[in-house]
Amino acid sequence: MLETSARLLALLSLLQTRRDWPGDALAERLKVSARTVRRDVDRLRELGYPVSATRGPEGGYRLDAGSELPPLLFDDEQAVAVAVALQTATSSVVGIEDAALRALATVRQVMPARLRHRVDALQVTTVSRGSGSVRERPRVDTEHLLAIGTAVRAREVLRFDYDGGSGEVVRSAAGEFRPPRRVEPHHLVTWGGRWYLIAWDVDRADWRTFRVDRMTPRTPTGPRFTSRELPAPDVATYIARQFERNEWSCQGELILHAPAAVVARWVREQGVVEELGPDRCRVIAGSWSWVGLAAWMGLFDVDLEIVGPDELREAAARLGQRYTAAAEADGQFPSAEVGEERRS
Repeated sequence: MLETSARLLALLSLLQTRRDWPGDALAERLKVSARTVRRDVDRLRELGYPVSATRGPEGGYRLDAGSELPPLLFDDEQAVAVAVALQTATSSVVGIEDAALRALATVRQVMPARLRHRVDALQVTTVSRGSGSVRERPRVDTEHLLAIGTAVRAREVLRFDYDGGSGEVVRSAAGEFRPPRRVEPHHLVTWGGRWYLIAWDVDRADWRTFRVDRMTPRTPTGPRFTSRELPAPDVATYIARQFERNEWSCQGELILHAPAAVVARWVREQGVVEELGPDRCRVIAGSWSWVGLAAWMGLFDVDLEIVGPDELREAAARLGQRYTAAAEADGQFPSAEVGEERRS
C-alpha cells in the first residue's frame, strides 16, 4: 500500500486525467478502501484543491477550478511542455517576458534532477515570422527535441536520419538508404510555427537549417566540437536572413531535382531553399505575377514538381500552351493577352 503522501499525489494525478471519477474506481486504482479515499480527498481540500463530490449510487469526485492556485502536479512530458512554452513565450508574447522567466525558474526549481538537466538542454530562440500566410504546424517528437537540445548544450556531433517531407528516410539514387547526416548542432529555433536546428554540416562543410519534425536522431552522439561562429550577428538575424524574404504578390512552392547548394546561388532574395536530398530541394519563391513565377521556374532547366498553389499550376499550364503554340507556329505567332495573370 502506498504511503499517505505518495497516495495523495497518485490521487491528484488521477483526478487530473478525467472530469469525473466514481469513488469505487478511485479506491480500486489506489488499492485502498472507499473510506480512505474520502479522507484523502479531505486532505487535498485542506491543501487548496477544490475537489467536489456527488452523492448517490453513481457518486464520485471531480477536480474543479478554484479561486486560488494550489500546488500543481506534472508528469515528465507535461513538465517539458510547460518549460518549452515558457521559454518561447519570453520572446513571442509582448509584456510577459518577466513573468514567464519567473514561472520557468519556479517550475525548474521543483523538478527532479534528471528532468531538470533535460529541460536545461532546451535553449530555444523564437523568431517572429512577420507578415505572410500561416504555415501548418507539424508535430515534433518530444524525445527527439530533447535529444537534439542535449547535443546542442553538450556540443556533441549529432547523427540523424532526415526525410524529404514524405515521412520516409531519403534514399540515394540507387535506392539504398543513405548514411545518417552528421552535424555540429548550434541552436534550436522556432519560426512560423515550426522547429528548426541550425547546424554546421560536417560532410558538406557548410551551414544548414533542418526541420526538427523531419529529423530522427541516432545514438550515440559523436565527439565534442568547438563551437563555430555563426555567419550572422545572432541567431535571430541568421534565421531572418534565411527565411524572411521580400513579400511578393504571388508566392508558390515547388520541388526542383537539383542540389540545394546550386539552386540557392540563383534563388537569393526571391525565395527560400530547403534541402531534401543530394539532388532534390524544396523552393518557396515569389514573383510579381503567377506567369512570371512559372517562367522563372523554367530557368533552372531541371525536372520539377509544383506543390502549389493552384494559381501557379494554371499559370504553368498556360505558359506551356503558349510556348508549344509558338514552337509549332512556323513563324506565325498567335496574339497573347496582356495582364491575364491573377495576383494573390
